[in-house]
Amino acid sequence: MARPASQSRNPDASDPLPSLLRRRVLHAAMLAGFGSMPPVGLAAPAQAGQRWAPGGTVRIVVPFAAGGTADLVARLLAEGLARRLGQPVIIDNRVGAGGNIGIVSVARAVPDGRTLLLASTAFLTNPALHPDRPPYDPVRQFAAISELVSAPDLILVRSGSPFSSLGDLMARAKASPGTVSYATPGNGNSVHLGAELLWQKAGVKLLHVPYNGAAPAIQAALGGQVDCALSALPPALPLLAAGKLRALAVGGTARWHTLPGVPTIAESGFAGYRSETMQALYAPAGTPAAAIDRLHRDVTSVLAEAAVRQRLVEMGFAVVAGSPEALARRVAEEAPRWARVAATAKIRAD
Repeated sequence: MARPASQSRNPDASDPLPSLLRRRVLHAAMLAGFGSMPPVGLAAPAQAGQRWAPGGTVRIVVPFAAGGTADLVARLLAEGLARRLGQPVIIDNRVGAGGNIGIVSVARAVPDGRTLLLASTAFLTNPALHPDRPPYDPVRQFAAISELVSAPDLILVRSGSPFSSLGDLMARAKASPGTVSYATPGNGNSVHLGAELLWQKAGVKLLHVPYNGAAPAIQAALGGQVDCALSALPPALPLLAAGKLRALAVGGTARWHTLPGVPTIAESGFAGYRSETMQALYAPAGTPAAAIDRLHRDVTSVLAEAAVRQRLVEMGFAVVAGSPEALARRVAEEAPRWARVAATAKIRAD
């Protein structure tokens, strides 16, 4: 049992052959553009016959407050992991500095597989807000375990909005630069950077109105204080279901199964666009490959449980259960992309 301290992939990560592990690690590093350097984003290769067990309490650091989306996902995961590992799995909510305090604490932790990080897309975007002195390096200081779940970011308007499509919104923004307003969960939030990526692709200028969290940003759109809001899907689900909000477009790579009539931003004229909120599991760099493999295997098993999947889907997520290699590639690709977006838009931490 976990104790508090303060469409989908299901890959087989159980192959223990050390030669294969070495090839996989080197291949992932080459894809990340560091083929001549030590592998990054993955664990060190396992030794022949090596087996791993935690040998004590496992701590999952969540760099956000209890009761939030990341915390709820972590608690679902922790309960199942504790059963499989035969050890307590506790949640450590280390909040502050937009998540950086908790994230940095894991980067500095002993890489023994007993300290893990469950973080949202903010893990990829936060360093971009501190270009002169990034608080951590998401590629070099962490080992990827699994992308757990994902949900698209949305462009939302109230039900009575004059905008019936993303095209309508863009047309108004082009005709009257800087007058169309949009709300986000906060300055420098990953959703904010996703919005700026879209405006940059479209060549338009909108008026940013940052709020302290997704709920007030969504309420601002609902009440007409702003023309639209951008948010991840989970916080917007109840109002979408009630018909009080409409989604003009979704930021995922495919249409969302519960919103089949809502086009993706990519198919609305912005090819290659992607802005999603994911929750993923990481360990400190240097964590043994045997630990990463065991943790990934057990995480995949937990996410395959019908009750866990149902709860995550009800929260608005798609279960991913991705491989360490896939997550390492995504981190290596997206971290520099968000850095470019932030630099172009001159977005920095408050």
